[in-house]
Amino acid sequence: MTISSADTVPLDLQIAYAHVEEQRIISLNRFIFLSVISFGLYPIWWIFEAWRFFMQKDKLDIMPAARAIFAVFFIYSLFNRIQNYAEAYGYRAKFSSALMCIGYIGGSMLAQLPDPYWLISVAAFVFLIPAFQALNDAKQNTQGLKIVQIHKFSTPQWILVIFGSIFWLLILVALFILKTPQ
Repeated sequence: MTISSADTVPLDLQIAYAHVEEQRIISLNRFIFLSVISFGLYPIWWIFEAWRFFMQKDKLDIMPAARAIFAVFFIYSLFNRIQNYAEAYGYRAKFSSALMCIGYIGGSMLAQLPDPYWLISVAAFVFLIPAFQALNDAKQNTQGLKIVQIHKFSTPQWILVIFGSIFWLLILVALFILKTPQ
């Protein structure tokens, strides 16, 4: 766990972000793993956390949980907000909010496919990766923001890994070992 040093940050910047909770940042590999093991449910948590961050930072009157649950209506604005925030803090890589939005929503809708093709929908999180990286980079480059780099799984993440592993095992058994009548 690495914590940013508040000693080198001017007092006015510390005050500017005093109302924003400590930001916990995970690596891209961990994000990918948690997304896959949770069958694409972890990205909903990430979307919630991103909206909660902007709610606190920009003092917005929004409900982050509703915006995460109904991401189909709010994901485009989240991508734009992340891109603008990241650009303001020196992030050079650009992404198309429209293409990422279409890809994420379209990929998520593939869950309606028959067995085993619905598993393709688990990969919808790949359309969140550019925004994930941009948001992490911007947070790390924002002076006065308390950042914690997470290097170990938290208890809720371990629970997610255990249950996700069990479900993956059951699905793989059902797909490859059990014979379905034809």
